[in-house]
Amino acid sequence: MPRHILNILLTVAVVLVGAFGAQADDLTDRIQQRYDSLKSFRGFFLQKLTNASSREVQERLGNIAFARPRFIRWETTSPENELLIIGKDTVWEYFPDEETVYRYTVEQVLSSKTMIRFLSGEANLKDDFTVQDMGMDGEFRHLKLIPKEPEPNLVEGEVWVRPGQDIMERIKLVDFFGNVNELELTGLELDVPVDEKEFTLVPPKGTEIIEGLKEE
Repeated sequence: MPRHILNILLTVAVVLVGAFGAQADDLTDRIQQRYDSLKSFRGFFLQKLTNASSREVQERLGNIAFARPRFIRWETTSPENELLIIGKDTVWEYFPDEETVYRYTVEQVLSSKTMIRFLSGEANLKDDFTVQDMGMDGEFRHLKLIPKEPEPNLVEGEVWVRPGQDIMERIKLVDFFGNVNELELTGLELDVPVDEKEFTLVPPKGTEIIEGLKEE
């Protein structure tokens, strides 16, 4: 799977488990109730990707929409336009400036067991992570996450939850090589109407369609 798609999916996956499944003591009941009731959300994101060897930092701005069971629309608007859609059966990665779109099956992209559990809402922080409560960090509750079954793409994480709203608004993920993936969400709207058409793509005329990873 292309690295940038993996970064996006891991980020969204932890957003969802952070929002839906956290089990840190006094947050348990409130966040579990939020998980049971939350059907969709929209928001804006700032993503920072730090390369462990070069220390180069890439920043991306855009917006995100999510709807159950695991529909995702991740639209990057800066530094360049890029659209990632996870629909019912198809994953689209569209580069409008290049007039190119990559098409994958959902099975090809969601190859990680942990990622599937997160995106489907089946994951639970208590079951999947050792959770350390780091206390308050400004206006947020700070939790450190150590996977009980680490994968190369996720060996450590941190999340920041706003008390009262019980939705994770900041995350930090570290992979085996020390690369860091950070996300900050703003302007969150919960349980908003979401049109199913947002999770489909009809490539404009003239767009080159490239089939993604080949089936093994």
